[in-house]
Amino acid sequence: MINSFLDSLLRENKINKETYDILKIKNLSDLELSQEFIKLKLFDEKAILELRAKFFSIPFKIIEESEIKNEVLDYIPEESAKVYQIIPIKKNQSDLEIGIVNPSDIRALDALKFIATQKRLNIKISLISLNNFSAILKRYRNLKGEIGEELTKISQEFKEEEEEKDGGLIEEAPVIKIVTVILKHSYENNASDIHIEPTRDRSRVRFRIDGILSIGLFFPKEIHDSVVARIKIMSNLRIDEKRLSQDGRFKSKISDKEIDFRVSTFPTQFGEKIQLRLLDSTSVINDLPELGLFGKNLDLIKEGIKKPYGLILLTGPTGAGKTTTLYSILNILNNETVNILTLEDPVEYYLEGVNQSQVRPEIGYTFATGLRSLVRQDPNIIMVGEIRDKETASLAINAALTGHIVISTLHTNNAVGVIPRLLEMGIEEYLLPTILNFVIAQRLIRKLCQSCKKSVKINDRAKEIINKGLEGVEEFTPELKLTENSVLYQPVGCSKCNQTGTSGRIGIYEVFIMTRELEEVILKRPTEVELKKQSEKQKMLTMKQSGIIQALKGLVSLEEVLRIIND
Repeated sequence: MINSFLDSLLRENKINKETYDILKIKNLSDLELSQEFIKLKLFDEKAILELRAKFFSIPFKIIEESEIKNEVLDYIPEESAKVYQIIPIKKNQSDLEIGIVNPSDIRALDALKFIATQKRLNIKISLISLNNFSAILKRYRNLKGEIGEELTKISQEFKEEEEEKDGGLIEEAPVIKIVTVILKHSYENNASDIHIEPTRDRSRVRFRIDGILSIGLFFPKEIHDSVVARIKIMSNLRIDEKRLSQDGRFKSKISDKEIDFRVSTFPTQFGEKIQLRLLDSTSVINDLPELGLFGKNLDLIKEGIKKPYGLILLTGPTGAGKTTTLYSILNILNNETVNILTLEDPVEYYLEGVNQSQVRPEIGYTFATGLRSLVRQDPNIIMVGEIRDKETASLAINAALTGHIVISTLHTNNAVGVIPRLLEMGIEEYLLPTILNFVIAQRLIRKLCQSCKKSVKINDRAKEIINKGLEGVEEFTPELKLTENSVLYQPVGCSKCNQTGTSGRIGIYEVFIMTRELEEVILKRPTEVELKKQSEKQKMLTMKQSGIIQALKGLVSLEEVLRIIND
């Protein structure tokens, strides 16, 4: 179908005669033309996909990897998918939806007819882009392709012989390969966590990427215990203990980098669940603005860390990025004139010039016992990974009172919630005004892919949310005042972001500082409602307001802000 697609574009005035003449000489197929148009920036990927779909009179589709179930991939072998550039998308009763890159490829159409006849299915095709196809094809290569062969070996071994080890666990080379591939896939796809979970009839592997869990793989239930055993061996955990949770860690070299994996087991009704947290201690520590801090919040932190002593607390749920912010602050404070010591569980980043120590509760080396040792090491700055109990809180307060800067984390929903939490831990109210410098609360939010995000006019509902959300803080963000030309941005999806529309995450923050007015309020053992009123008097920029401003800057979508902060 040479040049027919090009002719149709000229007829519809999508291209001019000069462009038509230049490209006609090249005698390109419609697929090659599509790539040429994108390269010349005459059309973006979605626009050319729409034009091709119209030309072929078929629907087009942008596939998200999460919508394809692993079992659907079984309908077309990887080699066939690669050769004919076709991918199975969805199976619904007797219908099989197929994504095709080149509908003019007679071989691909013949292959689909063969599959339809052989499997007795109705084939429905949708046009997909080459980049989208390449991204989805990784599902075969990264998991199905590499693990499938090992699963076949294991299944055969189960049929042929029953080799009993450690109460029925089988430790074979294929299992080692499966675990290795799962670890490699998680790192290469920037996952923060891996979940290996037994269900009633099979086991599934899920990866948390940019804060969102998605299914990556299913494997037969009969090898679940062997996979768990392999990870336990790597983590120095007891293989025979399945009734209680266990915690461990191990290191693995992936792509020439040594990655730490923190491991936790959890007994369920169908077997042991394994959770692994990936920690790359060699990661570059970002500056505070790169993390998402700006304007008033950034100024308050820079000013607050100049104080010679006192307590700095970071708060938020697990996975909110507290440790990353904490390290960024330590990096600013770190110089040869100060002695910085840390207690961590585990050490997540390596900081040159900082004395970092990992707690080991199993031998009695906890945050509390470690903190007693730290104060005898002539420190200027102490970092405690987390204040978990009254004893650790009391020791941290005492260290701050005796002339040290103490930085730590706490679990509360917002910044003002830190004060009631410390009071609940038994800290006397008269101590807090003396030692508490400031509190940072934060969440992580998915960033828009800057290569494919699209601008949309702000509708009335969005205006209402923005105006109400930013009420009282307009003076800090005058450049973001809404006008008729103001826009928001939404995710689209492209090859650079694997069609997700997002790429990485950024923090949204609120910073609550100690003031004379707040001191007076604390001495009366205030409720969180009273503290919130005090934060409003400070004109504290809340996490929601921080997120709205990031949306107006085009870094995130407003919908994502409201998903994370829904108050």
